[in-house]
Amino acid sequence: MIFETKQTEKAAPLFDGWQETLIWSCLQNVMGTLYVDSLDDPASAMILLGDFCFLAGRPNEELAGYQPWRDRTNPNRSGIILVPQNEKWAAVIEDCYKEQAQKVTRYAIKKEPGIFNSAHLQAAVDTLPEGYTLRMMDQELFWRCRELEWCRDWVWQYPDYDLYEKHGLGVVVMKDGEPAAGASSYSGYLEGIEVEIVTREDHRRKGLAYVCGAKLILECIKRGWYPSWDAQNPWSAALAEKLGYHFDHEYTAYVVSREAGLPQTVAHG
Repeated sequence: MIFETKQTEKAAPLFDGWQETLIWSCLQNVMGTLYVDSLDDPASAMILLGDFCFLAGRPNEELAGYQPWRDRTNPNRSGIILVPQNEKWAAVIEDCYKEQAQKVTRYAIKKEPGIFNSAHLQAAVDTLPEGYTLRMMDQELFWRCRELEWCRDWVWQYPDYDLYEKHGLGVVVMKDGEPAAGASSYSGYLEGIEVEIVTREDHRRKGLAYVCGAKLILECIKRGWYPSWDAQNPWSAALAEKLGYHFDHEYTAYVVSREAGLPQTVAHG
């Protein structure tokens, strides 16, 4: 039996040392959902937040095969990203999903508060091309972005603007009254945000991601927040380094289709 629980303190030790802000968001009860194999003494745990699912503790086939994400992910996503804590969990995922689990490499970026050069970042902001403007994410833009498939991840994890205003932050590059690019919080935790940057296809190769990324970092500095960055690909890692971050290490994840397998039973605690 798998249990959904908000008693995060009992499962928190299973995630010790894992430097992922999405995990912290859930353990702090800001956002995300925690599943465990036991309410009283969990040995295995899974955290689901958005398109990411983190598996920790003792490898558990039932937990790896449970799919609460089937109808909770962004509707324009085809599946989920399973992140194993170690090689034993990776083996369980591969055994559970077989060819349905696509093995991918992601790029972890070091978390180094206080490392950013504000003058360098402001200089980047000042390279905004003519004809574009910068606008902070407000309530009107929040709801507009939820309507736009290409930039929905900027706000999708926040069910309403009140939660976004409290635990989110975003900068949008505008062109002719519509978003052209932006950097926003994929998720939020008590000490900061997880950065999500997207540029609309017809506005790429103009340096807009660099501009809005720099502006978002500056706004986080003003709030005393840390803008965490996790890179999906080498391009994202290179952009992070250009903004002042440092690469940490590669790690393995698995992309699993929403149609893979069948959901199992979960109890609530």
